[in-house]
Amino acid sequence: MTDAPDNGRCRARDLGITIGNYRTGPLNAITDVAGVEVGHATVSWGDADLPDRHGPARTGVTAIWPRRYDASGGDDDLMTHPVAAGFFALAGTGEMTGRSEIEELGRINTPIVLTNTMGVGTAYDAICRYLVEHDERVGGSEGVVIPVVAECDDEYLNDSRGFHVTAAHVAAALDTASSGPVAEGCVGSGTGMICFGFKGGIGTSSRRVADGDATWTVGVLTMTNFGRRGRLTVDGVPVGRHIPWGSEAELPEQSHRGDRVDGSCIVVVATDAPLDGRQLARLAKRAALGLGRTGSAGENGSGELLVAFSTGYRPQQGPGVAVQQIIEGESINDLFAATVDATEEAVLNSLCMAETTTGRFGRTIHALPLERVRGLLAEYGRATPAGR
Repeated sequence: MTDAPDNGRCRARDLGITIGNYRTGPLNAITDVAGVEVGHATVSWGDADLPDRHGPARTGVTAIWPRRYDASGGDDDLMTHPVAAGFFALAGTGEMTGRSEIEELGRINTPIVLTNTMGVGTAYDAICRYLVEHDERVGGSEGVVIPVVAECDDEYLNDSRGFHVTAAHVAAALDTASSGPVAEGCVGSGTGMICFGFKGGIGTSSRRVADGDATWTVGVLTMTNFGRRGRLTVDGVPVGRHIPWGSEAELPEQSHRGDRVDGSCIVVVATDAPLDGRQLARLAKRAALGLGRTGSAGENGSGELLVAFSTGYRPQQGPGVAVQQIIEGESINDLFAATVDATEEAVLNSLCMAETTTGRFGRTIHALPLERVRGLLAEYGRATPAGR
């Protein structure tokens, strides 16, 4: 069980919500996969009455290192030993750079950065410059890189016309990334996001899967910015139906961003299980089922893009034939199920940890009312002892 933050927000498990039957990792986060690091740069300043293009800023950057670069070229060097990767688009009205290389070669050799829609170009350029400045092999002996940058649109709360995400913010997220607990809710790229009409943002979760003598970890991080209020489902309970507009969490200008049909979600799945690019594309596809459990319909205006990578499989880089073991057949089913569960819980954590936020034009997005959710879970007989 985790301690509730001072603002009264808490993770889903502290409400008594237990998704699935697999154990979580010690942090219940994507960083439970060894070597994975996450960092945020939160860009939140300014009042609603600022002139166009001068704020307020409600945005940021979230960076995920599958592994760090190691100029000595050791076995854990992301540059010379990319992680295997796969991609799946549940709904394609969005952007993730580098996806064509992932689909073609089944690998990633850069950090993954999440930000707002109109900050993709800035983030892409900033990653390239950051890597060049920190490693002389980039653009030199090891060639150029194609960074992975993914976005969701935070324009309802954030002054997107002001381009408030800078190269310094990208560098800060990359620099401060760590393998410890991951901040959730209104942090980093999740600062201005909306999920099911409530305040969304960053969420994470993990699962451990036993396979004979081996134990594999699956970790998921989500940036949530999708969903209609009436479809929100928490551990099978139709919570959204019980919290209609005009209740505890009414939005102004409902017709603009209220019962929304547009929006996006980025899902990053990490695992140490030995899976190649083909298998990881299958794993990413299963993460979409976790979004569906929470209420996603992958609608027309939504960009729900999912990427999975494995630190336990090394794509062949040089000439010759490489023989490596991968998980196949029935053994992969537990990894599929664990990914679905961790994705569902990561979305719920983003909602549970996010705080009510006021931004552009004085618009306010309210946080999911946790006590109301706790009561609904009890009414449906779904609550379990917190911290299980």
